[in-house]
Amino acid sequence: MSQHSPQSQHSQFRLLRERRFAPFFWTQFLGAMNDNVFKVAFTSLVTYHTALFDGVDARSAAFLISAIFIAPFVLFSATSGQIADKIEKSRLIRLVKSLEIAIMVLGLAGFAWHSAPLLYFGTFLMGLHSTLFGPVKFAYLPQHLDQQELVGGNGLVEMGTFVAILIGTLIGGELAGVMRDGAVVGPLYVGIACVVIAVAGRVVSQGVPVSPPPQPDLRINWNPLTETWRNLMLARERRVVFLSLLGISWLWFLGATFLTAFFSFARDVLGGDQNVVTLLLAMFSIGIGVGSLLCERLSGRTVEIGLVPFGSIGMTVFAVDLYLATHGQSAGATLSGIGGFLDDPRHWRVLADLFLLAMFGGFYSVPLYALIQSRCVPTHRARIIAANNILNSFFMIAASLLGVGMALAGYSIPQLFLVVGLLNAVVALYIYTLVPEFLLRFIAWILVHTIYRLRRINADRIPEQGPAVLVCNHVSFADAVVLMAASPRPVRFVMDHRIFKVPLLSWFFRQAKAIPIAPAHEDPKMLQRAYDAVAAALEDGDLVCIFPEGKITATGEINPFKGGVQQIIRRTPVPVVPMALRGLWGSFFSRKGGVAMSRPFRRGILSRLELVVGEPVAPEAASAEGLQQMVLALRGDWK
Repeated sequence: MSQHSPQSQHSQFRLLRERRFAPFFWTQFLGAMNDNVFKVAFTSLVTYHTALFDGVDARSAAFLISAIFIAPFVLFSATSGQIADKIEKSRLIRLVKSLEIAIMVLGLAGFAWHSAPLLYFGTFLMGLHSTLFGPVKFAYLPQHLDQQELVGGNGLVEMGTFVAILIGTLIGGELAGVMRDGAVVGPLYVGIACVVIAVAGRVVSQGVPVSPPPQPDLRINWNPLTETWRNLMLARERRVVFLSLLGISWLWFLGATFLTAFFSFARDVLGGDQNVVTLLLAMFSIGIGVGSLLCERLSGRTVEIGLVPFGSIGMTVFAVDLYLATHGQSAGATLSGIGGFLDDPRHWRVLADLFLLAMFGGFYSVPLYALIQSRCVPTHRARIIAANNILNSFFMIAASLLGVGMALAGYSIPQLFLVVGLLNAVVALYIYTLVPEFLLRFIAWILVHTIYRLRRINADRIPEQGPAVLVCNHVSFADAVVLMAASPRPVRFVMDHRIFKVPLLSWFFRQAKAIPIAPAHEDPKMLQRAYDAVAAALEDGDLVCIFPEGKITATGEINPFKGGVQQIIRRTPVPVVPMALRGLWGSFFSRKGGVAMSRPFRRGILSRLELVVGEPVAPEAASAEGLQQMVLALRGDWK
């Protein structure tokens, strides 16, 4: 991984000026734009100018085009993942861009001759182009960005992709409808534009820097069926990664349903022409772009998976509201343009729903991509992304089948949106039940973005990987939740057994796999079980946090540290990271002035907190007295 941490605190947009990112960004941008010029133009032509093509059914053509484009992802993703792990990436990118030029020349012929079979074949080949590029796209970033840049880099790529979709949609839609002397001449212009964009993408790709392959000696298995199965099994090795892949695939199911249905939705429900379709796609694309860019700010430049539940809640709310805003509507005899569409106040609600649904989709997807990149094995990264593409394609094909099936059964487009919105809620609850880490991080993220404002100081001293013991002062009942939000990795907390008897807190900390502990004079067996559990967690490479005071302060001052830390590191020698919380004393969750959580509004909403992290201490140099002095120094005069 490239090391650029001194710059990682700057805006993510600076990456657009750097060679390690910019040529790659614009190469993928032009490729995504070309995909959509081609697909949108083809879909628009078969929807609004069906007579140009023999034997095409306008009602199902959009879903068929989508399914054909996705088919190569099913067939060839496994092979492309191996190729991306074996071959130097800049060379592979240029080969793929050269292939794109040849495909677009074929597409030009299909548009010029109004040949649906040729354009369907071109759609399949463009899907193949994207299949080959996909694993390179997401495996490239971790090689050139450091951990603090991953969220921002992924946000830019997601934003760029959907801006490219928007521009491609505008170009494809506008060119497809060009008329001359009463005849449709747009298809020829579309074909020429696709060739020009493909050539531009190939030229820009010359600037992509060398990216050494992680496994140059990899022996490629050319059997797509066995390799597909092998990739899926490889992805399953790390449960959180695999479930994140499923989560991303579900987003593609939802996105494919909406994007594919926009043509029929605009014409049959909203009574809009091709320009209204473009407007709907624009709002959706801008929403995704805004959500993707906001992720870096909302996550504090860490891989914040707490945003994932936040995103899924928003997607369900606005998908259901889109149904409520449009059910029962039907188009009139005359299709209106953008002006007539916007004259209806109801349509502003439709645009807001689409924008917000897509924005929350950005909150949902960017952290999942960054999580996969940061937690999968680097030598297998491209094949994990290939597994992601395989799963995405299955889900997108399922979305196409659902759309076609509901259309043929007589269900309306708003009813389709309602079904998908409600399914989103069910899928989200299922995933968060399987992996409570998502939901726990969401709760912690909400806490530090509503009640508190958290500032992390030297949080990069918390190890990105490997075991360590974190020690911190104990100010309030919220300490563990704040630390959970501040840490870039999951933390196993050692906590007083009595907290597990409080109903809500018990559920929360059990889901977080907290370790209950009791003093030796109360329950010596529980104490021994706690030390055994801590040793096992450290052996597994986890972070373990202990509050060495043994109790929450009643005065705001740090109580003497007990000797539990030394017993832990004597058994399992690992680094010890001292930390200090500032600003929680006097909060609702502290014991200032009496019993904690008994008097609300002790401090204002959005009170400022700080977590200060000290230099890791070698196990042989760690002592209770020394660690206490370090934590005192980190805390300073501020409680």
